[in-house]
Amino acid sequence: MAGEKGARRPDPTELDTAPASASLSIDNAPLSRFHHRLTLYSGGGPLLDGYVLGIIGLALTQITPQWHLTPTWQGALGASALIGLFLGGLVGGYITDLVGRQVMYTLDLSLVVVCSVAQFFVAGPWWLLVLRLLVGTAVGADYPIATSLLAEFAPRRHRGSMLGWLTTMWAIGNAVAYLVGDALLALGPDAWRWMLLSPAVPAALLMLGRLGTPESPRWLLSKGRVEDAKAALAKALGPDARLDDLGEPPAQTSLRALVRGDYLRRTVFVAVFWTCSIWPIYAIYAFGPAMLTAFGLTGAGADTLGSAAIGLLFIVGCVAATLLANRWPRRRLLIWPFVVSTVALLLLGVFPAAPVPVIAALFTVYAVAVGGPTILQWIYPNELFPTSVRATAVGLGTTISRIGAALGTFVTPLLLAGAGIGPTMLLAGAVSAVGALVCVLMAPETSTGSLATVSAE
Repeated sequence: MAGEKGARRPDPTELDTAPASASLSIDNAPLSRFHHRLTLYSGGGPLLDGYVLGIIGLALTQITPQWHLTPTWQGALGASALIGLFLGGLVGGYITDLVGRQVMYTLDLSLVVVCSVAQFFVAGPWWLLVLRLLVGTAVGADYPIATSLLAEFAPRRHRGSMLGWLTTMWAIGNAVAYLVGDALLALGPDAWRWMLLSPAVPAALLMLGRLGTPESPRWLLSKGRVEDAKAALAKALGPDARLDDLGEPPAQTSLRALVRGDYLRRTVFVAVFWTCSIWPIYAIYAFGPAMLTAFGLTGAGADTLGSAAIGLLFIVGCVAATLLANRWPRRRLLIWPFVVSTVALLLLGVFPAAPVPVIAALFTVYAVAVGGPTILQWIYPNELFPTSVRATAVGLGTTISRIGAALGTFVTPLLLAGAGIGPTMLLAGAVSAVGALVCVLMAPETSTGSLATVSAE
């Protein structure tokens, strides 16, 4: 069998040399039930991320007075899952490139289930901090696992939208968290325990749905396992599918590849634009109720419902951007929405005492416009790096971006308490402006080529 010790590891470009027009391959395959199912279940990680982040904001409204939490503790608990994402993304991505996508695809979700159940029984902030770190680690590992698997099965014409839908799942998870949390408040002063337990339900369902997913043929070829790649491709697309268009020779997984040559520039671009686009998002969604109260949105449940409305508008923005992902060039979809969302944040900071309708309009503009940069957080790193380090690159991007997101989430309650809502929004706008500038200067165009072509150095 190819790939055994002593045997020459064949170049995939030598395999299945029938003309592309006469064969079914990954890049030219029509969308099938397999693709739809893979997209749905791969979106589980982003959905859980959005849900876990959203639910802690509501849970903290009950936990804070019960445990007499300081703003520092509020920030730490709000940011703890993000710190876990930092660890999970880096380690999970590298392990996924070493051992494969399929084996990690269900394993990580079991940790989410166990830790979510354990959160129900916590008696103090330290245990809650530890458990939320572990939940974040598992969710962070799922990003490179699921997105690399999806990218490597996606047909070229549908690659942008398939990856873009993952971000929509994040937005759905975040909006559902506010709605579920608001409903659970009726259970009384211990409702926060049920809120923190609730992620176990979607995690368990997703884990069951992912069972039986085939391994990525691209990854198998990168390890020289040609016959296994053929079997996996046949399981996914049928017996007529061929390997002729994958175009990547076997290669070793190495972190060094991300910081040398042209890949260094790509790594810097992904890290900076991802960090700067996600900092304001996570800060707003973690402390949305507190921010809207500071803007003067008062009344029974008004702050919570307002946060849910922002989440729904974010879904609208992500859906719109996803529908455009296969039609617009990547740069256009990234830069112009980034600029518009930045201006909205800066105006919120400059005019914090504006009438409520103006505040609502600016939040609407921000939530819808930021959909473009947000869906590209998953598209760009999966397109810019080869199979041997794709998951590692996504994991590294997740890790670096979550440093910024964790900082934003940590300092937000401190800024709200010490400086007020205006300076808080100005800082978010300044961070977003840096990201927009980096995109103008560094964003490549990757929408026209095959995955093997656009990821080549």
